Amino acid sequence: MPFTLATWNINSVRLRAGLVEKLLTEEAPDVLCLQECKSPVAKIPHEIFAALGYPHMVARGEKGYNGVAILSKLPIEDVGDKDFADLGHARHVAARMDNGLTIHNFYVPAGGDVPDRDKNVKFGQKLDYVAGMRDWFASEKPQKAILVGDLNIAPLEDDVWDHKKMLKVISHTPVEVEALTEAQDAGGWVDVTRKDLPVGKLYSWWSYRAKDWDAADKGRRLDHVWATPDIANAAHGSRILRDARGWEKPSDHAPVFASFDL
Repeated sequence: MPFTLATWNINSVRLRAGLVEKLLTEEAPDVLCLQECKSPVAKIPHEIFAALGYPHMVARGEKGYNGVAILSKLPIEDVGDKDFADLGHARHVAARMDNGLTIHNFYVPAGGDVPDRDKNVKFGQKLDYVAGMRDWFASEKPQKAILVGDLNIAPLEDDVWDHKKMLKVISHTPVEVEALTEAQDAGGWVDVTRKDLPVGKLYSWWSYRAKDWDAADKGRRLDHVWATPDIANAAHGSRILRDARGWEKPSDHAPVFASFDL
């Protein structure tokens, strides 16, 4: 069963419901995973998306913050969530498709501005969250699974606009990269995007602070698609829809796509 999946930090699903509509209409992925929905589940405008052919939704939400949702053309079953680091945040949800494939949707904490857990509680929470992911993957040994989401870490040198300048900036510090690598290795996850696009700069996020984000192009690849080794070779067609960052009143993230022949 071939299908296409997209992941997108939407930065308020209610405020940007029209952009979700645009993506679903123009790109028509079979599954769309959203992060930072900033909405209780009951107030996500699912009826709009259902009318476009996405009747199935599995989500976790909270008022004004965080929140993750999986929209699907295909039937999906809610298989729970994990509260890594015991933050009480809606940052993870999982769904299972009829073919036994499990999709994990993550929104990892951003971590604040100072990369020091002694001076910045949020940075410590981020590291603890990723460590919780690592420990869970190590114990669960996931199979036939895809992990997507805003992981808020750009691990590779070509995942940021300037590696040396970013080494002390949260999202690309060595301690974060090491933590994410350990989590990835613990589950045997394959970075599908970089499997398909191994060479060159690749970004999925550009700051709102830039007057001209496109010209400055100081991006980071914070949004990821991973797969377990048993299905990683079925993945292909990875791409980032950069144009979406230039849509009217956009999210600061662009959607990341991958296709799978399962």
